[in-house]
Formats: sequence, C-alpha cells, structure tokens
Amino acid sequence: MSSAHIVLGVSGSIAAYKSAILVRLLKKEGYRVRVLLTDSARAFISPLTLSALSEEAVLSSFYDTNTGEWHNHVALANWADLMVIAPVSAHTLSKLAYGQCDNVLLATYLSIRQPILVAPAMDRDMYQHPSTQTHLATLRGLGHRIIEGKEGELASGLWGRGRMAEPEEIVSAVKDMIKRKDRFKDQKVLLTSGPTYEYIDPVRYVSSPSTGRMGTALAEAFAQQGAYVQLVSALQPSQYAFSSTAERIKYHKCVSANDMYAHAKRIHPKCNIAIFAASVSDYKPAKPQEHKLKSHAQTYTLSMNKNPDIAFELGKQKKEKQIHVGFSLETQGGEKSAFEKLKKKNLDLIVLNSLQDKGAGFGLHTNSVTVLFRDGEKKRYGLKDKRAVADDVLEALYARYG
Repeated sequence: MSSAHIVLGVSGSIAAYKSAILVRLLKKEGYRVRVLLTDSARAFISPLTLSALSEEAVLSSFYDTNTGEWHNHVALANWADLMVIAPVSAHTLSKLAYGQCDNVLLATYLSIRQPILVAPAMDRDMYQHPSTQTHLATLRGLGHRIIEGKEGELASGLWGRGRMAEPEEIVSAVKDMIKRKDRFKDQKVLLTSGPTYEYIDPVRYVSSPSTGRMGTALAEAFAQQGAYVQLVSALQPSQYAFSSTAERIKYHKCVSANDMYAHAKRIHPKCNIAIFAASVSDYKPAKPQEHKLKSHAQTYTLSMNKNPDIAFELGKQKKEKQIHVGFSLETQGGEKSAFEKLKKKNLDLIVLNSLQDKGAGFGLHTNSVTVLFRDGEKKRYGLKDKRAVADDVLEALYARYG
C-alpha cells in the first residue's frame, strides 16, 4: 500500500462518471486523493459523490463563496506527488496546451512540479481534429504522459476513437509512474543531445538534421525519476520543455563537436550514468574561412579533419561503477554495426534505430528502437512517441543495472 498523494482533475465530459470509479480504485491502492472539478464537470458528477469516495473536500472554485476562505492551489500542488486529469475535454485540453488559468484545476496544473497524466475524452471528430492532436502533442512535449482515447461506441452514437481509458488502465499507469518516481534518485547523468555545427565560414556549416527531441525526452524522463541531468547540446530546449523538472536539469550550450567534448569531459568524472544521444559531426572543415565564401566557382572542394569520438574517448576514462549508453542510427548493417560500436566504445548498452523503419529517424516525434546489451541480449520496441521511447530506455537500463 502506498500513501502517495494524487490530485485528480475532472473536466466537463460525459466520461466524468468514470471519475467516481477512478477515485475508489485509487483509494483502494492506498493513495490519498484530492479532487478538482471544473464548472462544467459539476453538471456531470456531484462533488458530494467524489467527496464521499475520496474522504476529502472537493474543490471547484478559488474560494468558498460562503466564508471567503481561499483554496490554496499552490499548497495543493506542493502536496501532490502526481496529478491526473481524467477526463480531459477538448475545451480543457486547449487551455492546458495554451497555459490558460481561469479555474482552480488549471491554476493547480500550472503550479505543480510533479509528473502529470492526462486521459482525454471526447467525440470521434473532435478527437481527430488537427487542433486536438496538436494540443496533445504539446502536452507530450512538456513531458506529460498521455493515455490515448480508446476506440468504441461514443455518447453521440458514433463509433470511433475518443472514449476515455477505463479507470483500471489509468490506475495501472498511476502505479507505474509512482513506482518509477525515485528509480534514479540523486543519480548524476551526463547527456549529450542534438546536432553539432562545424562552420565552413561565418554563415555555412556542416551538421545533421537532428532536432534533439530524443535527448530532451531522455532528460525529462531521468529528471522525473529523480536524477540530476547535465544536458550538453547545441540546441537550447524550449523554456517549457522541462516545466516540471527544471531544477533537476542543467543546460550547457555548445556549438561544435570539440565544444561538446570539452563540456562532456569536464562533467564525466562526476557522473554515474553517461548517455551519448547526440548526432555529433564526425568531421570538421580543415580551414574554416574568416569571411563568407563567394559563390563564383562551379565547384568547391572542402577538406575535412576528423572530430573526436566523444563516446569512444570517454569510454577509455570510464570508471568501474559508471554506466555508458550509446545511440546508433543506421541505414545498413543494423545490429551488427551497433554491437561493434558498443564494444569499441566500451558501452554497457546501445540504442539502435534505423532510417529504414517507417516513423523512425530525424525530425520526427516517433521512433522505433532496439536496445542491445554487452552480453548479446536485445530488446525490441515498436514505434512510439519519443517520450515513451525514453521511458523504455530507462526501463531497460533499470531492469539490468538497478
């Protein structure tokens, strides 16, 4: 039994009746539950019902209209170990995505610095609408866990995707998130991410199409599971990327492969885990030009010198209790090539993905990976959102090394 504190937000949807079952199941697990209702949710389910089941006062306004007592959403956010918003209507989803704050549920959401789980519920066409999908993608980008709408018969009589997940599935996800919360507690993680830029002249460079999304997802996942992350990247994450974990992630700006190596080399001796997720330029121009090159010639030959292999160099300095994780993007050779890299660079595991897999690679929100270990064991994962892929990588790491 767990005494974890759960804040449950309920918005206006016919699926709100399931929140009563959800509260009962959460209480059965030993969690303390505080419920927040939007005004429209009150039309679907009674505060009295949820108060009786949760054994706590249910809040639906910023203050008590009879006594004037203030309902302190900041204190409630600090009390919580996890926030669940189920059901999330299209209206509330839009407000979450845009950071609006006109009710106590939204104010608590903006104040909380703990993991957040969201379960949308709406009719088929509303769920499929590009705006809805954009808002869900925004929340995923903030590191929130989304339990997708399920397919089935909807309140409108239509058949399609949009049903809220059943309370049992939501409780299972809550248990998983609570269990993971301290898995990497106080571990120090070095994480390289995104591309590097090797300048030919002041306005042109050699690089890769990496967006850094995978690295951002890994940083968020580690921080949500209790680690402190030193993120080395040429791409500064959005100010909203680590909304719930900012105090656990420190960003180090770099430009070139040599910059990234200098930062990583300085941080590496103090880290427990090193994750080499960056798409580092293997070569750099031998003689970068001081001024912009003129485009008079029909051809231009660029001489390149080898950059340091950061994972290889730090692999030589690896201490006994340090864990190194590499990433390998392949177009051919697949597992054989990745396993050779694992041994050469003294890695403990390597995450392989291939441009031949549909939905995997640069510039996408999804990825499909295989995790390879030194002893030859491998774990294959299907196509998922990169935030879910990050959770899989951490799961594999924890299962093997604890």
